[in-house]
Amino acid sequence: MGYYRAGFDVVGVDIEPQPHYPFRFVQGDALMSPVRLEPFDVIHASPPCQAYSAGARMRKGYAKVHPRLIEPTRAMLLAWGGIYVIENVPGAPLRSPMRMCGSGPGLLVRRHRAFESNVLLLGEACAHGRQQVVVGVYGDHPEDSVIRKGHPAIRARDIAHAQEALGIDWTNDWAELKEAVPPAYTEFIGEQLLAHLRRVA
Repeated sequence: MGYYRAGFDVVGVDIEPQPHYPFRFVQGDALMSPVRLEPFDVIHASPPCQAYSAGARMRKGYAKVHPRLIEPTRAMLLAWGGIYVIENVPGAPLRSPMRMCGSGPGLLVRRHRAFESNVLLLGEACAHGRQQVVVGVYGDHPEDSVIRKGHPAIRARDIAHAQEALGIDWTNDWAELKEAVPPAYTEFIGEQLLAHLRRVA
């Protein structure tokens, strides 16, 4: 959605069905190139993050049961030769990533994410001090509770609260919301990519 708001036409690819996806969607293994890559100006890839997450570092054996797909994704994109972005969690093996936090664009979540690209992308600094309350959108279900004693954070009360915190209105599926990249991030990145494409055109 963020790339669309920035001015791109968007096509999504995922190995799982995505019934709430608001744009053209192709179901298939992205690493097997289910759509022809040549006509695209930019490819954004979000490999599964579980193997690189804080949860994987805290749970013995957790990372081993989840795929590590950043390296094969990067190899595919480099072989393709166009402009790419790879998104994942901080600590994932990305090359010189820029980082984003929900506090920068004024969201209620923090949801730190890292973005690798083969063009220069400028990040946006965290602004945690501006967030009076931080909303967590994760876990098995929404639950209005303090995340950590002394920390001004709560879990989302319900689906609507999670949608508001993330800036998302096209899905009310909790599983999708808890893994979504806020569209404010990709809109910010998309504007930079469009400016780059115009410069080189």
